[in-house]
Formats: sequence, C-alpha cells, structure tokens
Amino acid sequence: MRTATIVLVAYMLCVIVASVWRYLPGFTHDAIPAIGALTAAYLGHTTRPHRAPVAAGVLVLGYLIDVISGTPVGMSCLVLGLTADIARSTQQRIFVRGTAMTIGFCAFIALFAGLAKILISVLFGVPRPPVGLELQQLALVSMSTAIFGPPVWKLFRRIDAAYARTHRERDATLEGLAP
Repeated sequence: MRTATIVLVAYMLCVIVASVWRYLPGFTHDAIPAIGALTAAYLGHTTRPHRAPVAAGVLVLGYLIDVISGTPVGMSCLVLGLTADIARSTQQRIFVRGTAMTIGFCAFIALFAGLAKILISVLFGVPRPPVGLELQQLALVSMSTAIFGPPVWKLFRRIDAAYARTHRERDATLEGLAP
C-alpha cells in the first residue's frame, strides 16, 4: 500500500510538472526535474526486505511516465528499474539524511538516470539529439532535480510516516533513519 501511494503521488507530481513547467521563462524551460528518477531512487533506497513491491511500483510509474511523455514504451520502465537498483545498492553504504546529502544524492540519481536513458537509446537505436545538446540537457536536469529533490523526498517521508505502526517508527521515518 505504501508503494502504491508513493507511485500515485509521484505520477500526480509528474503530471503537474509536465503541465506547468513549460510556462517557465528562460533556460529553466528545459530543466525539467526527474520526478520519476527521484521516486525510483526513494523506493529503492528505502526498500524493505522484499524487492517485488518496489519493482512493481517502479514499472508502473515508468509505464505511466512513458504514456504522458511520449517516450518509447518501456524505456522509462527500464531506466527507473536500473535507478531503483542502484539506489538499493547504495542503501547500506550511503546515509541520505540532511539537505546537503539529499541534494548530492538527487543530483547523482538524475545524472545516472540521464546516462542510462542515453545508453538505452543508443543500444536500441532510438534517435538522439547531438551530443553537446544532450550533455547540456543532462546538466540542467541534474541541477533542477537536485534543487527539487529534498522537498520531494520530504513528501515521500511523510507518506512513509503515515504508514508507520508505532510513534517511534514514525519519528525515525520522518528523520530519514528508517530504511
């Protein structure tokens, strides 16, 4: 139920960002935060002992993002699955707590997701823009994702806290201590 709620909220955030972001002025028009990658990283980083709910949630979110963004079906599913797996791998090694660490981790996740999307596009022959433009876009997306990452993670932690069974577990989840 926790994963389904986070996926639903993330999809709603993606729809809001997709409809509002294009009206922003200047270079921010191209710097769309990677909400899907943030969600996959959060689910992967805070996964419980079983990976199946996280994998199902990430696949559903990836498919929904593919539908609203117009990318080839399955591309975001694969990218978000890889992102969740990388976040799961860092779970025991990186302690994502505090604004600075959250910003850094979100920038890393956006960079990884962007590079994974480029690699998958090259492997499967999906047309890509020139490399310079692609790298500029990747830098802008990483920067905007790093800026918008902490509020999104805070929202997801609040959702996790709503599903906590005890007051102690709720406080630990809000502080970012509960895996």
